[in-house]
Amino acid sequence: MNEKVNVEVNVEIQVAPAFIDLVSEDRLRRVAETVLRYEEEPGDVTVVITDDEGIQELNRDFLGIDEPTDVLSFGTEKESGPFVASPETIKYLGDVIVSYPRAEEQAGEQDYPVQRELDLLVVHGVLHLLGYDHAEEEEKVHMWTRQDDILTKLWVGS
Repeated sequence: MNEKVNVEVNVEIQVAPAFIDLVSEDRLRRVAETVLRYEEEPGDVTVVITDDEGIQELNRDFLGIDEPTDVLSFGTEKESGPFVASPETIKYLGDVIVSYPRAEEQAGEQDYPVQRELDLLVVHGVLHLLGYDHAEEEEKVHMWTRQDDILTKLWVGS
């Protein structure tokens, strides 16, 4: 895997107060940055760690599904309208929202640390921001392969 260091990325981390002592903001940032560099995609991303109620509200309001989920990705619109950004301007790719309680539950089911599940969910969410999907089997195979490659790079390097 070839990680390009010259790809400009910026990752903002927002953690709900209830989880601030349970997660490493530095690690979350590194995970998101690794995905962007692996995909050679410059841009800004925000990663939010929230609770089941917060993610359920977003899931209901934006996707019409009134239940919590583990991760949501909200990409920015591809069309910028009549305005053209300067070529030097780094583009905002979107937000990745993760439910800490879902991550904790899923990690327990797999019998591994919650941080490992958070890594997986952030990688998955950022890949969605970059256009990956898993609605069709071929897309799923491609996305899961990229996801596994990135996670291997993260976990072998740590």
